[in-house]
Amino acid sequence: MKAVQTNQAPAAIGPYSQGIIVNNLFFSSGQIPLTAEGVMTLGGVKEQTHQVFKNLAAVLSEAGASFDTVVKATVFIKSMDDFAALNEVYGEYFTTNKPARSCVEVARLPKDALVEIEVIALVK
Repeated sequence: MKAVQTNQAPAAIGPYSQGIIVNNLFFSSGQIPLTAEGVMTLGGVKEQTHQVFKNLAAVLSEAGASFDTVVKATVFIKSMDDFAALNEVYGEYFTTNKPARSCVEVARLPKDALVEIEVIALVK
């Protein structure tokens, strides 16, 4: 088991890793729309989702994976009213490989984010 850490994504805000590699699988922690410097991205769900994907790209790259190797994504959103807008941005990042996905509405996310996404990917 190997922990993944990159300065290109926000540091963990608790006692956990940005991600873990086990054998040839990478498991990311949930990414919220914090910049690498730890500043919350302003705007609506689209702006926040783009930042989440920027963070995911950084941890995936550090792990030796990419959006093309993601096999499962779990999406947490504050409101299902944002589902269509989230899907619009999500589709920009998963163009060729469309991983399995769950999407659930939650009462509250860390730092009052509108979206959080975690992924499982194959490591190259």
